Amino acid sequence: MKNYELLEHTADIKIRVTANDLKDLFKNSAAAIFDIIAERRNPDPAPQKTIPIKQAADTREELFINWLNELISLSAAGEIIFSDFKITKLDEHNLEAEVIAEGAKNYRMNTEIKAATYHDLKLAEVNGGWQAEVILDV
Repeated sequence: MKNYELLEHTADIKIRVTANDLKDLFKNSAAAIFDIIAERRNPDPAPQKTIPIKQAADTREELFINWLNELISLSAAGEIIFSDFKITKLDEHNLEAEVIAEGAKNYRMNTEIKAATYHDLKLAEVNGGWQAEVILDV
């Protein structure tokens, strides 16, 4: 079951992501982006590499956007797709994670996402869990 839904937006892509806790919100948001970007061509496992990610920011919202944009940037520059996300540390200002990357040639590209934006960004605790709404520039 997907932890996100596509919302109506005039020019870009807007998603709403849900999770039980903040770590899962960051993880589910990243997974949603790469689910939108690409679809695996072959169900067989492909060679993978683990990439460490560290981010720091002044606010939780800035940290969230920095995290997503770092993944989008690394994916485009390295011609890789991220398939799994393990957040090892997350607080108001810092994030540390290990992400699993596979070569983009193992995927069919669906949508090019240029960046996650601050426009209409929402991060909130909702009904005992967390929810994010973010617009993705395509």
